[in-house]
Amino acid sequence: MKIGILGSGLAGLSAALQLADKNEVVIFEKNDSPGGCMSSLTYNNTYTLETLYHHCFSGDTNLFSLLENLDLKTDMIWLKGSTGYYMDGKLHPLTTPLEILRYPCLTFFQKFRLGLFVISSRKINLSQLDKVTAKEYLFEKVGKDIYNAFFAPLLTSKFGSMKDDVSAAWLMSRIAIRSDRGTEGERLGYLKGGWHKLIDAMMEKLEKMGAEIRLSTPVITLVRKNEKWQINGEEFDAVISTLPPQITNSLMGNSTDKLPDLMYQGAACMTLGLARDPTNGIYWTNMGDPAPYGAVVTHTNFVPFKWYGEHVVYLASYFKDEPDSGLKDRMIDDFCKRFSIDISEIHHADLYIDRFAGPVYVTGYKDSIPPANIGDNLFIAGMFSPENYPERSMEGSISAGLNAAKLLEENNR
Repeated sequence: MKIGILGSGLAGLSAALQLADKNEVVIFEKNDSPGGCMSSLTYNNTYTLETLYHHCFSGDTNLFSLLENLDLKTDMIWLKGSTGYYMDGKLHPLTTPLEILRYPCLTFFQKFRLGLFVISSRKINLSQLDKVTAKEYLFEKVGKDIYNAFFAPLLTSKFGSMKDDVSAAWLMSRIAIRSDRGTEGERLGYLKGGWHKLIDAMMEKLEKMGAEIRLSTPVITLVRKNEKWQINGEEFDAVISTLPPQITNSLMGNSTDKLPDLMYQGAACMTLGLARDPTNGIYWTNMGDPAPYGAVVTHTNFVPFKWYGEHVVYLASYFKDEPDSGLKDRMIDDFCKRFSIDISEIHHADLYIDRFAGPVYVTGYKDSIPPANIGDNLFIAGMFSPENYPERSMEGSISAGLNAAKLLEENNR
C-alpha cells in the first residue's frame, strides 16, 4: 500500500516508522529541514539547537520507548529547571521554598493558598473543567486578588485577547504536569546534545526502511479521485495529515470531508546567543510586566553551557493572526533595556515564526476534537489530537501519530 504523510514533525515521523516496514511511505515536508516544531538550526558550525525550546517529563512513556528503539535512551538526562517571575521591574526567583516566601507581590496567606491550589492540581478530574474558563475557575479557587496579581499577567502574555476563553482544563493540566519539582526546581528531561538527534535518528531509520522523505515539497492539493488520494497529482492509497485541520481543509478544496476550524495561535520565538547570562542563573522567567514576549528561557541555565560556548536564550511570544510588524526589533530593544544587555553582547538573534504553532484550548474544545479516522482512508494526527489534550507535548504528538498509523492498518486489513 502506498501511503502519503503530510508533515515531518513528531506525529508524522512516528506514524511513518510504524508503517514503513510493510508499506511504501512518502513524507511531504514544506521546509528544507525535518522536525516541524522540533526543527533545529546549526550556529557557527559549532552547535545545533532547536528553533523552539523543548523538554520532556517523567511520564512520557512513548517517547522513552522511541528513544530506546533508536538507541538514544542513554542520551536522556534529567535536569532541574529553575523558575522566576519578572514583576514590577524586577526579576524574582521562585524556585526554592525560601525564594517563594520572599516573593513580595503576594502576601503570606496568598502564597499559602496558592501552594495548596497547586498541590490539588494533581488529583483533579480535568474532564469536568473543559467548559469552565480558567478565569472563572481561578476566581472560585484562589480569589480575584491572586488571579489579578499572579495568573492574569501570565494568561495575557500567552493568549492575549483570547485569555478569557481558555479552559480551566488546560490551566490545571499545565499546572499538574509542571508540579514534578523538589526544593531545587522542576525535574525536566532533555536529550544530550539536543533534540535534533532524535529527529536525525528517526529520519535515518526511515531511509533504511525505504521510506521517501521529500523536503522542500509543500502539499498544494489533496484530492479524492477513483477511490485513491492524489497528493499534488500523485496517487496514494491512504493519507495521514499532521497539518492543522484548517490547512488540510484548504488542500481538499471542495471535498465534503471537512474538518473543524479549530482556533490556533502562532508563535514568534527568538533565539539569542549572548556573551553573558541575563537572568542570574534562572532557566524559565515568566513575564508579569507587559513586554513583547511572554517568557525568557535561558537555555544554558538548564543544560551545560559548555555544549554551546555562549549563553543561549529564547524569547517566546504568541500572536493570534499575524505577528506585529517590527516585532524582532521591539523584542531586542525591550530585552536589552529590561535586562541591562548591551547590543554588542548579542552574538546573533534569529526569529522563528510559526503561524500555526498550536491550538488554543478554549472552553468546549474537547467536543470539537475531530476523530483520527476521517473516512476514505484519510487519517489525521497532530497537536489538535485528543492525545495532546488538554496540554500538548512531545509525548502527545508521538501518541497521536502511532494511533493514526494503527487505525490505518486496522482499516486496511
